[in-house]
Amino acid sequence: MRLLISLFSLTLLFSSCAKKKADEQAAEDKTIIKNYIAANSLFANETESGLHYVIDLPGAGASCNSLSSVRVAYKGYLTDGTVFDESDADGISFSLQSVIRGWTEGIPFYKEGGEGILLIPSALGYGTSKVGSIPANSVLIFDIKLIEVL
Repeated sequence: MRLLISLFSLTLLFSSCAKKKADEQAAEDKTIIKNYIAANSLFANETESGLHYVIDLPGAGASCNSLSSVRVAYKGYLTDGTVFDESDADGISFSLQSVIRGWTEGIPFYKEGGEGILLIPSALGYGTSKVGSIPANSVLIFDIKLIEVL
């Protein structure tokens, strides 16, 4: 019985530490995003999850949702301007279920022909993982154009 209580106590301790770290990272990401928005004179909307998005052109075509497949032209970069990925002007096609959460949540704010910027906190991107040239806990910025809802 003591072993079970000890294991339960350790589990609570580790989960509360992880929660505290996640909350601290979310607060840091929010500060980074707010500073980026201010420095670049952007008008951005914020969702409950911490995603910020800028609608430069809402688009007039078909709408999509988090289950849709779409074709998007994009450029992804870090807040220091370092580009880590970019499509060509024809864009790439994918299901919004197979990409980072920031895209699944953010792309549906645009209709076909829509353009804007997604400012994605690390928890909606790659989180604590380093992916390619993207450091762990990175805020991601994407210039996007929703070309087509498939």
